[in-house]
Amino acid sequence: MAGPVRRSGGVGRLDPGACAAREVLDRVADKWSLSVVAVLGDGELRFSELKRTIEGISPRMLAVTLRGLERDGIVTRTVYSAMPPNIAYRLTKMGATLWEATAPLLEWANLHLPAIEVARNAYDSRVRGDVEITVSGR
Repeated sequence: MAGPVRRSGGVGRLDPGACAAREVLDRVADKWSLSVVAVLGDGELRFSELKRTIEGISPRMLAVTLRGLERDGIVTRTVYSAMPPNIAYRLTKMGATLWEATAPLLEWANLHLPAIEVARNAYDSRVRGDVEITVSGR
């Protein structure tokens, strides 16, 4: 049986039949999962600490994201007996490898964010200009 990621037709191309790999990539590349993995890359945190650290995430979305990452074996949930119960999350060994693999991508995004904003603004200006020319050209 082949692994979930197969190469076909050259380096860097995923086999279209590698559905399992696409499912995993959908999980880890969604809007919130990489943020959770990045924050947990520094160590174990409680739900409320994660919520405070990840700007813009709702409690429901954080819970859904943590459940999915736990199901995929990327995050582990530990319940400490205390009053009230203390629940903490941390990366598994596999989750740590995901953090190692994605940290350079996040660094790249942060480094290039100003240039991306400039490119977006230039594109938006061109598109708005094209629309105005087309409309006024009638």
